[in-house]
Amino acid sequence: MDKKKVAFPLFSHYNIFIKYFVEKALDAEYIMQPQMTRRTIDIGSRYSPDYVCTPFKITLGSMIEALEAGADTIIMSPGPCRLGYYGELQEMILKELGYEFDFVNFSEYYTGYIKDMIKAMRRINPKASVPKITKTLAESAKIIMRLDEIEADYYKNCGFEINHGEYKKNWTKFLLAVETAENMRDVETAYKNAKKKFAAISISKPKNPIKVGIVGEYYTAVDSFANLDLAQKIADMGVEVHRWMNVTNRNLRYRGKNLRVDIKDYCKYEMGPTSTANIWSARYYASHGFDGIIHAKSAGCTPEIDIMPTLQNISADYKIPILYLTYDSQTSDTGLDTRLEAFYDMISAPSMHAKIHTRKISSK
Repeated sequence: MDKKKVAFPLFSHYNIFIKYFVEKALDAEYIMQPQMTRRTIDIGSRYSPDYVCTPFKITLGSMIEALEAGADTIIMSPGPCRLGYYGELQEMILKELGYEFDFVNFSEYYTGYIKDMIKAMRRINPKASVPKITKTLAESAKIIMRLDEIEADYYKNCGFEINHGEYKKNWTKFLLAVETAENMRDVETAYKNAKKKFAAISISKPKNPIKVGIVGEYYTAVDSFANLDLAQKIADMGVEVHRWMNVTNRNLRYRGKNLRVDIKDYCKYEMGPTSTANIWSARYYASHGFDGIIHAKSAGCTPEIDIMPTLQNISADYKIPILYLTYDSQTSDTGLDTRLEAFYDMISAPSMHAKIHTRKISSK
């Protein structure tokens, strides 16, 4: 039987681990569609209902480009917000457009039982081995953690490099090495090489650099295409950029109940898929001497709209500015750049920066 040609809509650098899992655990071919461009969101928007959030439109466009690249099977993740309904509607749209493919919607199998997830995976390969799936899942989790660790290091330091472009060059090499890895030994070699290369880069970083924390809706805050390279734009201004939100923290190590204990004076209940994590992150940044916080969300994202008053309270209590960014399919680099430059001018002003690093952090 011919191997299935599987694809998943692009999401940051995480398609790398999906590729590893599909090829190693399910013995299928993974189709890596081209990097997203303006065309991706244009075609996604053209065929999407007007009222859906921007990530729906981007992922639909990415699916179309995957089918154009030769995929015959699309997989889609479950989710706790409208993401849980994406798959059903996107499949309907794509089939009405005339595409012929198999659609594996993990929302249909998301029962909390591993046996049901195995059923979904066996739609890709009916002969897939459970021990092999289990082993490769553990390896894939390790890949995710390595990717997220190197990325976090990158954004903390790339804005202070002396020779412009060194961090980007080595970050790109690392991603390519992991994407082409044949086994975990190759992944670990790529990880160690990246750590060594990053450590060797000459940087000029002040003792108290300007620090910004990014919070927000999962897809928009994490994916550089969706947020118009937000973290890179801020880093390039000479800023240390932090973003707690990633797959490692939100999915592999997430302890929502513990986070809620830390923010009980701001939020007593779970407010949505990333609400607790974002309130906790904002509180953490505010109480650890950060100079500013950026909240990124897609237009119409109800959970993120709901937490904005709470973020305002954190801003007032800790005297830390928060920039609110809302992205839709028409958001441009020009408008974003203008707002980021104004935000940077505010937080980098000597009086503001000195105030952040000398004030007594509230115990609240």
